[in-house]
Amino acid sequence: MGKAEQLLFPRMERVEDRRRERQQGKLLDEFFDHATLVTVSRLVNQGQFDTLDYPISTGKEGGVFRATGQEGFRAVKVYRVGNAVFRHLPAYAVEQLRRESSERNYARLIYAWTRREHTILRRLRDAHVPCPEAYGHLRNVLVMEFIGTDGIASPRLQEAEVKDPQAMADDIVTLVRRMVRDAGLVHGDLSPYNLLYHGGTATVIDVAQSIPVEHPQARELLLRDIKILTKYLRKLGAEIHPDSFLEAAGGNSLPARS
Repeated sequence: MGKAEQLLFPRMERVEDRRRERQQGKLLDEFFDHATLVTVSRLVNQGQFDTLDYPISTGKEGGVFRATGQEGFRAVKVYRVGNAVFRHLPAYAVEQLRRESSERNYARLIYAWTRREHTILRRLRDAHVPCPEAYGHLRNVLVMEFIGTDGIASPRLQEAEVKDPQAMADDIVTLVRRMVRDAGLVHGDLSPYNLLYHGGTATVIDVAQSIPVEHPQARELLLRDIKILTKYLRKLGAEIHPDSFLEAAGGNSLPARS
């Protein structure tokens, strides 16, 4: 195992369990090709973190890993490099990315996608939208604030036990309103799966596909987000209506698609 590989999952290496070793090997194969290992090593040299501890979540587009550094925990998102990633991304988002980056090479598009998520996270933070703080990025790796308690990552809202559904509904409406009115963005894929439940409130994640409110599809996508969230919140027992949600979020001011 090379020096770069030794930065990954050191806590797992001390566990004499064959199943975990196989899982670690699978993760190395899936996410950490030579170029990504070099990228991780460079981020370590920059002082972004010291080691990757273990995966928090993995998906078709990439994985998020807990990292440890001198300043505490970090969340490190690693995008898979390849055209398979773009088959799972919405067409409007890829179109926006190509227009912004003028890239055609898949690897460079993934790098641009990573950079885009970093930029959008900072834009959301400036608008006081609850989201992870973006600390840095390089190629297909994004370093973010770790959202959790005592080193344990906060669950996705879909997996959490919400104690006060009405308060959560009000919180999500405020989050979407700040995103639309203050940040000028529509998430486009907002659901209980990309909201974290932390400290009784919601924190938005997976924001790279967000589009400006001026985009021709912005209103349509906002309506879809609101429909999904309203259905979920009603199941929890909250009183919320999609029309009032849309108005509160500032969606009525968005132009309808011609």
